[in-house]
Amino acid sequence: MAVEIKMPALSPTMETGTLATWNVSVGDNVRSGDVIAEIETDKATMEVEAVDEGVVASILIAAGSENVAVGTVIALLAEDGEDAASVAAAKTPASAPEPQTAPTPEPPTAATPEPKTAPAENSTPGAVSAPSAQTSMAQPSAVPAPTGSRIFASPLARRIAADRGVDLAALAGSGPHGRILRADVEAAVTAPAVAPASMGAPAAIGMVAAPGSSELVANSLMRKVIAERLQQSKQTAPHFYLTVDCEIDQLLASRRQLNALAGDGVKISVNDLVIRAAAQALIQVPEANASWEGDHTRRFAHADISMAVAIEGGLITPVIWAAEQKGLAELSQISRDLAERARAGSLAPEEFTGGSFTISNLGMFGVREFAAVINPPQGAILAVGAGEERPIVRDGALAVATVMTVTLSCDHRAVDGAVGARWLQSFKSFIENPVTMLL
Repeated sequence: MAVEIKMPALSPTMETGTLATWNVSVGDNVRSGDVIAEIETDKATMEVEAVDEGVVASILIAAGSENVAVGTVIALLAEDGEDAASVAAAKTPASAPEPQTAPTPEPPTAATPEPKTAPAENSTPGAVSAPSAQTSMAQPSAVPAPTGSRIFASPLARRIAADRGVDLAALAGSGPHGRILRADVEAAVTAPAVAPASMGAPAAIGMVAAPGSSELVANSLMRKVIAERLQQSKQTAPHFYLTVDCEIDQLLASRRQLNALAGDGVKISVNDLVIRAAAQALIQVPEANASWEGDHTRRFAHADISMAVAIEGGLITPVIWAAEQKGLAELSQISRDLAERARAGSLAPEEFTGGSFTISNLGMFGVREFAAVINPPQGAILAVGAGEERPIVRDGALAVATVMTVTLSCDHRAVDGAVGARWLQSFKSFIENPVTMLL
């Protein structure tokens, strides 16, 4: 009996997704556990593994298709003993958009890669297109199919490569495990092409854009969902902001001591100490660990800390569950692992869904101070700036201290001003007296 492969729900909030890439073609043998496709959800780009075994009889939804509803049949597998062509002919819905079906004579010995339609590239929002600007779609033959082992590349990198005629097989990836990222493709595009030596021509110079020119780029599903959620947050949640300066010289000294005594593989960061202090403060001031739900306000039992991680094409917030119960060494290992897998697109849905409080740290970029938008339906988010030496007045005398500015954004429906102030007071106390975090 033919096996229907359906669009999976990869997160509790997912209703539709973009079928970014097919990693199999009609006629391929598929085993349980094989990665058969990459799907963009409202949270991230994730790999989809096959549950059943068989031969790919038909691909019903083409790569690059957007707004594919959860539960839609996207491909058919012929089981052992079934004729793939017969399965494709019998099971293909009449309304399917130009499905790829198995050839009628016999299953092929070498699978033919499915042509991919490359949507316009995704980049940082803000580009405005001039009336005369046009976007072009690459022909399916623009990027040669790999002849050896599978090429590991992000969906966005694949699209840009297809759009600009870059051969992924010729690139070395800078991502985790050699994964090709958008930056790798763009570097190949902007690299100057050298003319053949026999022509004696100088290196080619890239084309210069005309004044006023622009480019129209398509927003990924992730980008659209981020925009929708943050717009909803600013429109429906009455934000207010509280800012304090924290002296962190003791914190930095304690971090050096801890790292000197820590075992191999443990390196505690300032961000780990910030997470620990925030978690302890949420337990000390539980009223701040809340979210607004209309007729009710939800109070969370644990400090489930979401940490904002910038990834290719957007932002994701993996969760450290019950962070108040974890020591600094464990927090360091968990946060590093979550951040690495978030950038590699390998987080499971339960690892980035939920949370009671978010921390967004831009200190590593030298940002001194900023205010973050609340991550709905949470009630607060902490924006952390860079630690820097500043002049201060201590006991009437001028001194120098390393100061870190933090800003707490609160949803006034769930967190009152006094509650937010008490939480910041608690957080500041833990940061400036780091030994109290260990009690």
